[in-house]
Amino acid sequence: MNIQDIIGNFSILGTNQNDSEESYRGTLSLSMDDENRIIAKWLINKSQQQFGVGFFKNNVLVINFNYQGDENSTYYGTVVYKCLTKDILEGFWSEEFGNPKFLGSENAFRVKENLVN
Repeated sequence: MNIQDIIGNFSILGTNQNDSEESYRGTLSLSMDDENRIIAKWLINKSQQQFGVGFFKNNVLVINFNYQGDENSTYYGTVVYKCLTKDILEGFWSEEFGNPKFLGSENAFRVKENLVN
């Protein structure tokens, strides 16, 4: 698999970095910049935008991300995805102020585009 194989749009399902059973849903868009870095944009629960930059090697995708919290503070974290196929990413994440006893989880599934001929 190469970096171009993972470019596209994904539906995500994840859990937060705590001991709750709460899950979240959203979307993830992966693109590439001129330096072959991955540019990531998430939309979590239809309201929270997150942005990241990362790299891909040996079917592993690592993205450093950030987002604005409710109190206008910026939060930072890292997500690591194992690219099982070009359509399925299995990941875990942590952010700086999350509970250090836990990791969040996030799985991504490629959204198939409808082709009109």
